[in-house]
Amino acid sequence: MFYRPEDGHGLPHNPFNAIVAPRPIGWISTRDRAGVPNLAPYSFFNAVAYVPPQVMFSSTTDKPDQDGTKDSVANIRDTGVFAVNIVEYAMRDEMNASSETLPKDVDEFAAAGIEAAACETIDCPRVAAAPAVLECKLTQIVELPGPTNQLVLGEVTGVHIRDDALVNGRFEVTKFKMLSRLGYRDYAVVTEMFELTRPDD
Repeated sequence: MFYRPEDGHGLPHNPFNAIVAPRPIGWISTRDRAGVPNLAPYSFFNAVAYVPPQVMFSSTTDKPDQDGTKDSVANIRDTGVFAVNIVEYAMRDEMNASSETLPKDVDEFAAAGIEAAACETIDCPRVAAAPAVLECKLTQIVELPGPTNQLVLGEVTGVHIRDDALVNGRFEVTKFKMLSRLGYRDYAVVTEMFELTRPDD
């Protein structure tokens, strides 16, 4: 099979999301100028640089009560900060609940029954029970082709790691079963891993 995206794929579901997988989930927490917390998962998320550490996520839809975007991007534009909460299997239902489209003045932490904690380097809430959290300062928002596609880039200014996620000095993703997004409505859990040594090492 071959298709050009502009011509359509002719399948019951779009295969693009399933081809580019698995994808880590950026559970993005923000706060608006009025002080209302927001929490939403994004599967277009990744790290993009080591020094200084930087991450990205992209928002691809909008909401009726925001101007061409979603709450996360609107809040980041206003405040310049956000936190990336890493999602574990044990919090899959809470993560999914926080994806519900709610009015911008509704606190998703409260709506989904998730305990929030304060960040250290930014004025933003974080998921208290997350195995790791990256506190981020906005560096830029890039408007991508398409009516509502926006790429958010941030520099990591603080890192929280839950004690039980550290094993012999290493962040051990199998310890808490990191959740990842596949295509369609499918997810996967990291339960095992292996090591490869690069030829230059």
